[in-house]
Amino acid sequence: ITNYSVQRQHFSFPSIFIYGHTSSGKTYVMQTLLSTLQLPHVFVNCVEYFTSRLLLEEILIKLQSCSGTEQTSPVRCDSLNDFVRLFKQAVASQELQDQTLYIVLDRAEQLREMEANILPAFLRLQELTDTNVTVVLLSEIVWELFRPNTGCFEPFTIYFPDYSIGHLQKILTQNHPPEYSADFYAAYINILLGVFYMVCRDLKELRHLAALNFAKYCEPVVRGEANERDTRKLWKNIEPHLKKAMQTVYLREISSSQWERLQHDGGEPGQLKGLSAHTHVELPYYSKFLLIAAYLASYNPVRTDKRFFLKHHGKIRKTNFMKKHEKTSNHLLGPKPFPLDRLLAILYSIVDERVAPTANIFSQITSLVTLQLLSMVGQNDQLDGPRYKCTVSLDFIRAVAR
Repeated sequence: ITNYSVQRQHFSFPSIFIYGHTSSGKTYVMQTLLSTLQLPHVFVNCVEYFTSRLLLEEILIKLQSCSGTEQTSPVRCDSLNDFVRLFKQAVASQELQDQTLYIVLDRAEQLREMEANILPAFLRLQELTDTNVTVVLLSEIVWELFRPNTGCFEPFTIYFPDYSIGHLQKILTQNHPPEYSADFYAAYINILLGVFYMVCRDLKELRHLAALNFAKYCEPVVRGEANERDTRKLWKNIEPHLKKAMQTVYLREISSSQWERLQHDGGEPGQLKGLSAHTHVELPYYSKFLLIAAYLASYNPVRTDKRFFLKHHGKIRKTNFMKKHEKTSNHLLGPKPFPLDRLLAILYSIVDERVAPTANIFSQITSLVTLQLLSMVGQNDQLDGPRYKCTVSLDFIRAVAR
């Protein structure tokens, strides 16, 4: 922005597209830059204003307060033509004709879900309104996923790279508690990044983890068992707790107070109640049996069905001959696909009561596929029936079977 608009009265680029991974500083940099330079701007989050009408009306309402007036009046905007007309009036009334006005649309990927003319109109809003306006789009996805098939005005693109480990170290160290020295907190952040940097580079998540585990890191210092420079003792104290936190990165399965209480009581990670612990999942009655039957069909060979699921299967000849690949555990080889007929046959044998193959049963199989508990394979094969594969683990099945 500073390179392309040295003077306020100069026309800037009509549209700028800024993209980068989440928590890479796009929103913060834009807000700080526009506020510091005191440039007239309108900042709107497209997730909060998720329809075109809400978005256009919010831009017009915020435009009324660009000159410093606190009073705003509601605006009705039913179409893009109304927006262009009202936008010109607002710019004239706020006396913004002689300087560049910036409209910043955060989470701009939501524009793809709106009417087809919204995105092209924002890209060339300067031409449509004949005013000195620049539209800035902030997004987490690349421009190629925005470009319409019919073509549109190409914006000037700026890429925000992810923070390096050195940048994260400097940013997180700025939040050190006043009762501890900056070097002590920097050593803690260094340990935290050494554990989590390979799996998590989200600044917000790392900041949350740093605040959550710092009290445990300070325990040896508080008890007088170590000083702030005794990094070896501090590391041995915090290491098992960081490993527990690794299991719930990005998952808010329990509150921060519950996590601190679990650490204080010396609880194990298995005591966490949530998805990572594979706890009980609420499924319909027959869906549970269908999922168990699918797991048995995926991990047991077809030749064992008669022995496992028939009461009077007759005499089975024992043999020591086994194929080479059968000596390996089926759990290490992964789930195998199975036909629908085999799934229903196992279902009938594990359910005590008689089950009729009704539409309700088949709809529950479809629901399990939608929930990604089952996956359909070989969809293009029109001659054979559908084939499925179970995608859940043994621990998950044990929890469902309780």
